[in-house]
Amino acid sequence: MTATPKKIALVNRLDRNLGLLQSGSTITIDIATPAGQKAKFRSTFIGYLPKHYVLVQFPDANKLGNFSQYITQGASITVRGLIEGHEGAVVAFVSNVKKTLQIPSRLIVLDFPRSVSLQSLRSAMRIDTDIIAKIKIAKEYWQATIIDISVNGCQVLINNGESLVMEKDKCVELVVEDFQGLGNLKFSAETCSYKSQANGLCIGLKFEEKSKASVIKLLQHAVIAEN
Repeated sequence: MTATPKKIALVNRLDRNLGLLQSGSTITIDIATPAGQKAKFRSTFIGYLPKHYVLVQFPDANKLGNFSQYITQGASITVRGLIEGHEGAVVAFVSNVKKTLQIPSRLIVLDFPRSVSLQSLRSAMRIDTDIIAKIKIAKEYWQATIIDISVNGCQVLINNGESLVMEKDKCVELVVEDFQGLGNLKFSAETCSYKSQANGLCIGLKFEEKSKASVIKLLQHAVIAEN
């Protein structure tokens, strides 16, 4: 059966998008357990054969822990990697495990994806994170965790922050110390939402324009950071 022009164009687009990831590039793979627990692990993109499969390195077994048992045939995995030469751009796709190999090294063979997206970190792309930070509110610093982030804003969880009196449109300073070797990064932001939770206070922040360059730098490293 002859492929239609539409199918040929789709395959060519997938091939072109996936080809933006260079062999040896650092990627992350997102794994979810049947119970809904999620984690992401750093890996290496090996390469692919169009229409057939994608090869990635098996993550470090010591870091995988119990998650290794979920990398089995048919398991769904999300892959993300930065595109070299395209500042602030990410290749992302979801695929299923075809099989795992032990020789010549531990590799994961993935089905060739049905779609490969190009995502810009300069748009509203939001990434789940677990970044330790400090937030300065009313001249006092509070230990916090950035639980998700985009170029426009983030959500910050403050443990034991129940005593904080919050207001919208309040100026705050967010500090991230030496994340992935970046050194200290400071961000100016305004509060846009807040909600008490069982484990602390969750605050939604909107970044000021002057902080955008630093935010993109943090986003680039967060894409390929492990939990």
